[in-house]
Amino acid sequence: MIIRKEEICDFEEIYSLVKIAFENAEHSDGNEHELVNKLRKGKSFIPELSLVCEIDGEIVGHIMFTKAEINGNTVLVLAPLSVLPEKQNRGIGLALIKEGHSIAKKLGYTYSVVVGSEKYYPKAGYLPAIKFGIKASFDVPDENFMAYKINKNIKDNVCGTIKYAKEFGID
Repeated sequence: MIIRKEEICDFEEIYSLVKIAFENAEHSDGNEHELVNKLRKGKSFIPELSLVCEIDGEIVGHIMFTKAEINGNTVLVLAPLSVLPEKQNRGIGLALIKEGHSIAKKLGYTYSVVVGSEKYYPKAGYLPAIKFGIKASFDVPDENFMAYKINKNIKDNVCGTIKYAKEFGID
């Protein structure tokens, strides 16, 4: 398993992977593959935090973290995380998250926020965002709106309502 930064030549394969990964997902709007392309073109995009997982030369997973804001503080949004259905439940997603967090810490980011499965993301250390004083600007159950403190040395929680990149279409 190789985790690396995505490259331009990967874009078509990533587009297909994300589309396939979310085809039968329980929580999906069916446009995650389009969202990836939009985010890449936006101001919130961080090339170092758009990663792929390769096994035997095939891209089997992808993760993207982009910038968001809480009361003037920059935080990250993990979205989307995609793994080919036949490769799921093998630790690929968790490996992508772990590598993303490691890079994010080196880049100086302090928090990551995700909307997702309350059964999956806690395995990567995510907790309900409200525990950090982070609120969503839209209706989402507390157990599905989670945050992860990337830099454990930061004593203060970042408090307030998260403002997503405009590409997410959340106001």
